[in-house]
Amino acid sequence: MKVIAWYLPQFHEIPENNEWWGTGFTEWVNVKKAKPLEEGHNQPRIPLNDRYYDLSDVSVQKWQIETAKKYGVYGFCMHHYWFDGKLLLEKPIEQYLKNKGLDFPFCICWANEHWTNRWIAGNEKILIEQKYGNKKEWKDHFEYLLPFFRDERYIRIDGKPFMVIYRPELIDCINDMLDYWQKLAKLSGLPGITFAYQGMKWDFVKNKDDSRFAYDIEYQPLVCWNGERQKNLSVRIQDKIPKCVLTAFAKPLNVIREMMLRQEDKKKNVREYEDVWKSVVDYKPVSEKSVPGAFVDWDNTPRKGMYGTYLRNSDPKVFQKYFEIQVKRAREVYHKDFMFVFSWNEWAEGGYLEPDQKNQYGYLEAIRDTLDFLNERENVNKN
Repeated sequence: MKVIAWYLPQFHEIPENNEWWGTGFTEWVNVKKAKPLEEGHNQPRIPLNDRYYDLSDVSVQKWQIETAKKYGVYGFCMHHYWFDGKLLLEKPIEQYLKNKGLDFPFCICWANEHWTNRWIAGNEKILIEQKYGNKKEWKDHFEYLLPFFRDERYIRIDGKPFMVIYRPELIDCINDMLDYWQKLAKLSGLPGITFAYQGMKWDFVKNKDDSRFAYDIEYQPLVCWNGERQKNLSVRIQDKIPKCVLTAFAKPLNVIREMMLRQEDKKKNVREYEDVWKSVVDYKPVSEKSVPGAFVDWDNTPRKGMYGTYLRNSDPKVFQKYFEIQVKRAREVYHKDFMFVFSWNEWAEGGYLEPDQKNQYGYLEAIRDTLDFLNERENVNKN
């Protein structure tokens, strides 16, 4: 079983973040300023040995890889930010490409949303707009990605480089763009590209066309939560509005539904960790393309304060109990030999496998022990 961890590069300074959020901003700024919202709320989160690292230092990535290998993590899926030729936070993955000594499988997830200030309370403001352009822009983007696709460490499925797109439902030219990328890949000597997407939003869109994608990755726990909210809102709307009106005004009602979801997202929300995990292991794959997800924890109050969501009573032993179930389900229900976990280092959202002061290596040990117990650990990562 190949456990792939989402990987956030926002742990080094860039001019844009310095301009928008203040000089010296990295994700650690949000992590350090977090405050508990109730007794027992685990904030602020503190890295073990105060390792507030800088990802522009290659030795940090060496430590991350050594740690991941030791505990059975197979690879990283690195977030990639491309805005019509404008790159952000590209340094960690570019130095990864240049340093062959960073010997660890990786793949890319294009985080294709606008960059906004939505993680703070108040009116949302677009900082950098996401545009998709036409063939010229698609070719420029592909040519940037090509050296990564060709790298021997890049994760492949059926010989094809594996690429994730975060929010495909936002791309109105998605089929044309991916068809063109497939063409360019073959012209470049590759057998093609294996595309996947995160089903966080698109799984709940009717009549979607995901024919260009081989896989639909469950980004947990958000996939479960979005499913619950969509279901609850649909019930509330249908209870109050006649069916003929729902049919006639489907598009405007979708806009209203999205606005209601946004309002719900702004409310303080506290859940029990084990209850959320129960929902995850009960979640049914939406199709044969589904890839199971796991999560370490969730707490985005470092970014959103009292408007954030967090889980009570998170614990490595509870994680191990349900992670074992999810690994078995990956084989028996999803028929997959890989899964994604949130996350390697999403410190400001509570999802990190990296050791912290409270649990130390507890979550990593849970992954190692589970994979060993189930005889599912990659031999290459046992050293």
